Amino acid sequence: MMNSIERRHDIVQWALKEGRVEVEALAARYGVSTVTIRTDLNQLHDKGLLVRARGGAVASNKITRELSVSEKHQERLDTKRRLALAAAKEIREGEAIILDSGTTTAEVALCLHHFKRLVVMTNGLNVAQNLVDAPGVEVLMTGGTLRKKSMSFYGRQAEESLLRYRFDKVVLGVDGFDFHAGITTHFEYEAILNRQMCDLAREIVVVTDSSKFNRAGVHQIRAFGEIDTLVTDSGIPDSFAQALKDAGVKLVIVD
Repeated sequence: MMNSIERRHDIVQWALKEGRVEVEALAARYGVSTVTIRTDLNQLHDKGLLVRARGGAVASNKITRELSVSEKHQERLDTKRRLALAAAKEIREGEAIILDSGTTTAEVALCLHHFKRLVVMTNGLNVAQNLVDAPGVEVLMTGGTLRKKSMSFYGRQAEESLLRYRFDKVVLGVDGFDFHAGITTHFEYEAILNRQMCDLAREIVVVTDSSKFNRAGVHQIRAFGEIDTLVTDSGIPDSFAQALKDAGVKLVIVD
């Protein structure tokens, strides 16, 4: 039988597929009581992952579908390149950093070629490729199982490879940034690896364009405000900017 986390993840996926889910049908599907299902739906509603409706729930329009690497690469590319330049300025000579997989972090990698002494660990195949011609950058890869849709490695081997190191910073791209859901991504095993990256780094730097605010993936990486630095563009909602400042997060806003 699924535990509550697995069940709730499956409910969200089912709602995304069907558009609406019903309490009675879900109780039968998972072999639990309707009271349990109502609790699940209320919890998912509170996180912004579903919208409660009479007798069930509907998919939230805040939840984004996951794009392929090629689709993501073309999305707001000019903005990503400006963000990457700003994020690279947060990195110091001689540091050991983690660059998460993703198209924005791949752009960050292209901005690191001037470093004379830098260690970069990544789970992103595209990120590593962008550092091949950077002579002063030592590149480490997590290994693991390759997820072709995102060109990223995940799984136990990836997680265990990180345990041998300590890092000054982790630079993360995200799929969603929401008050209730926090910093999120679509793929469960990527979220697990990202959480471990955050645990092993002294500083967490999130780099994302403003289209990701008020949107949520299914799996939380960090709660809202549990980061050190956010690099984003001037489209960030004022409510987010103020709440992050109140939480002590450094904001780097690119015009």
